[in-house]
Amino acid sequence: MPAETPKLLDRVREACRLRHLSYRTEQAYVRWIVRYVRFHGLRHPGTLGEEDVGRFLSHLAVEGRISASTQNQALAALLFLYRDVLKRPLGTLELPARVRRPVHLPVVLTREEVQAVLAHLRGVDGTVVRLLYGSGLRLAEALRLRVKDLDFARGELTVRRGKGGKDRVSVLPASLREPLREQVARCRRLYERDRAAGHAGVPLPGALARKYPNAPAAWPWQWVFPSRQRARDPRSGRLIRHHRSPSSVQRAVATAAVAAGLAKHVTSHTFRHSFATHLLEGGYDIRTVQELLGHKSVRTTQVYTHVLNRGGLGVVSPLDGLRL
Repeated sequence: MPAETPKLLDRVREACRLRHLSYRTEQAYVRWIVRYVRFHGLRHPGTLGEEDVGRFLSHLAVEGRISASTQNQALAALLFLYRDVLKRPLGTLELPARVRRPVHLPVVLTREEVQAVLAHLRGVDGTVVRLLYGSGLRLAEALRLRVKDLDFARGELTVRRGKGGKDRVSVLPASLREPLREQVARCRRLYERDRAAGHAGVPLPGALARKYPNAPAAWPWQWVFPSRQRARDPRSGRLIRHHRSPSSVQRAVATAAVAAGLAKHVTSHTFRHSFATHLLEGGYDIRTVQELLGHKSVRTTQVYTHVLNRGGLGVVSPLDGLRL
């Protein structure tokens, strides 16, 4: 009896995992493909083509009023579907061009504002936010730190598989070394309890779990900021311990910003923006800041030169030279 042909969404998930895409990317691609199929009356994507993709993306822009980044994500999902799942890359018919995101200047806090917000942050969330500002990490990068990524002796940390799948090294603030040592000690106690209870450990990226089957339960691979509760891994089905939820940190930041009386829109990413701007204000070379942030192009880092604490573009107004 011939084997049953896998369903489309199962093939999408398998293709994502073969290419080591993150689980969040896999979820997003599946959601867009489901919306695409429903938009075309549940027709199989194999019977649809470039013009159908174009109509769907136009509908999202006109009727759905989605942002440029969201439309680009939908397009990426459909390009992946046709190229890597259906093995029928889209041709050269009129596909909508990738929409350019509008350029927005980042929200940056002064040093005094950073201090005011941090004064209202305690515990693990406070340590995470101090790491965002002290090392220039994205929230996901901080939460995915593993014990082996901290080098206290050298005063540095390693970001694994950051945006674009790249590794990089950043500074480990001296003022955070003791709080992080205490956090690692708490993790060790939690780890020992998990081991004694026979739990499976933590998830590993890509195919590392197959290559190193004992690594999920090894101490160096444990999260620096583990979740309090264990949960089922959506891919393997095993009961494992994930890292701390981003929403916990995001809520803490929002609450602290209100308590500090700031009128600015403060998010966890604001501390990364402030890290970069304050380094440039301190005279550090833009290439150094680019490397610490993990930007592919220095043009991305240059946005922070426009928000330095020196007024509009660092220009002294001619009005200030008049005697009035």
